[in-house]
Amino acid sequence: MGVIVLGLMLLSLTIWLGLLCFWGQFWRTDQQLEVTETQLQSLPMVCAVVPARNEAQLLPTTLRSLLLQDYPGSFNVFLVDDRSTDGTANFAEKVAHAVGKPQQLHIISGEALPSGWSGKLWAVEQGINSASKFTPDYFLLTDADIEHDPGNLRRLVAKAVQEDLDLVSVMVRLRCESFWEKLLIPAFVFFFQKLYPFRWVNNPNNPTAAAAGGSILIAREALERIGGIQVIRQALIDDCALADAVKNIGRQSNSSFSPASPAPPASSGRIWLGLSSLTRSLRAYDSLATIWDMVARTAYTQLNYSPLLLLGTLVGMPLIYLVSPMCVILGAVWGNWAIALTGLLGWMLMTLAYYPTIRFYKCSRWLAFSLPAIAFLYTLMTLDSALRHWQGRGGAWKGRVYPSSDNL
Repeated sequence: MGVIVLGLMLLSLTIWLGLLCFWGQFWRTDQQLEVTETQLQSLPMVCAVVPARNEAQLLPTTLRSLLLQDYPGSFNVFLVDDRSTDGTANFAEKVAHAVGKPQQLHIISGEALPSGWSGKLWAVEQGINSASKFTPDYFLLTDADIEHDPGNLRRLVAKAVQEDLDLVSVMVRLRCESFWEKLLIPAFVFFFQKLYPFRWVNNPNNPTAAAAGGSILIAREALERIGGIQVIRQALIDDCALADAVKNIGRQSNSSFSPASPAPPASSGRIWLGLSSLTRSLRAYDSLATIWDMVARTAYTQLNYSPLLLLGTLVGMPLIYLVSPMCVILGAVWGNWAIALTGLLGWMLMTLAYYPTIRFYKCSRWLAFSLPAIAFLYTLMTLDSALRHWQGRGGAWKGRVYPSSDNL
């Protein structure tokens, strides 16, 4: 038995060494928008599109922050009232008048959801259609629960213009105030970065693509080139699907370009994803149940609804995260210090990997040691996500339940 346990521990340790050395430095938090130089030689026109469904409570803060951006160029906000029942549109109008920006806000009454669309993307499509009349250079796709730092748009535009990017996105700082938020939200960001290492996303030669839906700046020409929002209309993980479409079409254009071509490709398809320390989400996750629902909504979607990938996850997560602490305990009980010390080394490696995220979220450093228990909870959430899908309850959000794309 001791030999088997030691073998599992050595395998887990090898995986962690591989992740830390060869997996895009996913554990680092240095890809941040706020380090961007914001001097602009030109001022592109930007139109923000905000899908809003029953967001009256948050709009006095979030919409106000968007209307009061310090961007010196032309900027308009298109808020799509997605058939709200709480007076979202009225609250939005009051906010615009309160900050003296009524002409800058355009409110669109959302139409009934057609078959084959997710609710959010249908709202975004309507907003983009209305905003396109202004022929903006960029669209800012943002959620109604995001409180923008005054310089957020300026930094996004500067990043896009200076580095010739088709899409710039930031994972905003998620709310981290309650016990469950402090325990689980930093890990959500950590796991996302492990799944999509930001350095790989930002490398035009790497096929990895991702974005964070709370704050995405996309060039109008790039959006038109991929065929518009409708090409991802069924996607539940719409931000990553959008980034993948933009990056892939750029890679295809660049790969087909040769010196004999009459002109260079229209766009590089370059994208950038990073963290923001100032722009933040106000969406509260005060209980385990709310975070559980948030993860379970799309976890199985992330696995492409594959039972084989689910099985791999249910085996891989314990191997990567649980074997080390179990070996520490078993080694101590058996008096086998080789197993205990090897397990402790593996535990320390994952703790060191998680610590930068804990520090970014200004949580207690001791929470870094809790990653194995957190990973266990996330594994259960993933399993529940699959069960919900099989029961026809997958993708539930804002009173709507969306089937998988293969059933649409």
